[in-house]
Amino acid sequence: MTISLRHARVRYGPLETLHGITLAAPGPGLTVLLGRNGSGRTTALRALAGLVPLSGGAVVWDGVDVSRTPAHERARRGLCLVPERQAVFGSLTVHENLELTAGDYGFALDAYPQLEPLLARRANTLSGGEQRMLALSRALLARARVVLVDEPAQGMSPAVAARTYDLLGALDACVLIAEQRLPPGLRERTGVLVYELRRGTVVFSGEAGERERRTAAGRPSRRPGRAPGRGPSPPG
Repeated sequence: MTISLRHARVRYGPLETLHGITLAAPGPGLTVLLGRNGSGRTTALRALAGLVPLSGGAVVWDGVDVSRTPAHERARRGLCLVPERQAVFGSLTVHENLELTAGDYGFALDAYPQLEPLLARRANTLSGGEQRMLALSRALLARARVVLVDEPAQGMSPAVAARTYDLLGALDACVLIAEQRLPPGLRERTGVLVYELRRGTVVFSGEAGERERRTAAGRPSRRPGRAPGRGPSPPG
């Protein structure tokens, strides 16, 4: 089970934001797409979800080219995107947001017990961290095959953030999260794959621990090749 971008290019008018990048998120497992604002990480998630068209290259899901498959069909096949903003239905209550995904949402309250006293509140009255918990609860309930999350722990306390990464890492899915910095709890976690983007290109691919060791040693990011421990990079 893998979803990947292969030599993917994305343009917004005359501006190209992804310059032929190749990356793969195997599952079950956790992959981190790392980069500063403007690096192309959000665009990469949106391309995988089908929300922006490719101007070149392909999106491949379990060996099938889905580049021309519309976003709603990818969602129907089991892809779930949690964007950085507007990830919940603000005019609905917490209860209604959860019920839209699953009639029995007890698992979500077990994952985030902070939501239980908020069930009757409208989602647009919640804090930023509470809205992230609600959005991620809906993703956990969806039982998706591919889960894409843009900055999952934004606005959360360190303890809740750590719990969130544990929950995402335990999913039986291809999980790809976009982050500005590598979360502390993932820096030495075995099996976490990292792709670092800079100005629309991949400048590093490998295990999280390897990246941390290179950073600590003051060594520059390397160009991507084979990702240690997770099989070969997808063929072009």
